[in-house]
Amino acid sequence: MIIILFVLILWYGGLFFQSFFLHRYAAHQVFTMSKTMERITFILTWIFQGSSYLSAYGYGIMHRMHHAYTDTEKDPHSPSYDANVFAMMWKTKTIYQDINKQRIEVDARFTKNVPQWKAFDSFASSRFSRLLWISLYILFFAIFATAWWQWLLLPITFLMAPIHGVIINWFGHIYGYVNFKMKNTSKNLFRFDFLMMGEGYHNNHHKYASRANFGVKWYEIDLTYVIIKILDAVGLIQLKPIRVKD
Repeated sequence: MIIILFVLILWYGGLFFQSFFLHRYAAHQVFTMSKTMERITFILTWIFQGSSYLSAYGYGIMHRMHHAYTDTEKDPHSPSYDANVFAMMWKTKTIYQDINKQRIEVDARFTKNVPQWKAFDSFASSRFSRLLWISLYILFFAIFATAWWQWLLLPITFLMAPIHGVIINWFGHIYGYVNFKMKNTSKNLFRFDFLMMGEGYHNNHHKYASRANFGVKWYEIDLTYVIIKILDAVGLIQLKPIRVKD
């Protein structure tokens, strides 16, 4: 039971900071926060994503490119142009690293106001950091695993962020329903997104990219947005005014 709880904490904790910080803040800037709060969130993202930590700078820029080039050859991740999910993720990894290490030139429109903490990212993305988290996960399983099958969950802890990416960037463009007909293949994965905390409303998000709330229908409850509203209410972040048009 402890192992299941541990994996669930990593799943939803890592997913929340990917959605809240990397996606809605770094890429789309649907709310603002103080520099101190931003630095705290960098550290919390590292703690919960662990060995699969993603830089806000690399993720933010790559995601903006995804919206600008959705389902075209320039899209960093698209089932329409990648032979299989592994090819797509390898391509995504390469583009992400090239952006993060500034090995390629990026259009200025994609870099505007994207948060960056070079010193911390250098450490958090290092091989030492990733191996440290992997070692801690293995140690935790060695202490608390009570059945052989629980060890099958260990690889998930290593690759949590890429798994989240696969669910949205691959399956979220193949399976599901649409609320809005668009010039791309984005889908909503679930009527109630219990698995991805609102990220699964992918078709809605492509329609209204600057909205903090990814849900549109009454039953499309965006759990990340619920937390964002609470953080806004207590003054830790400041939601931007809702735009009439995107």
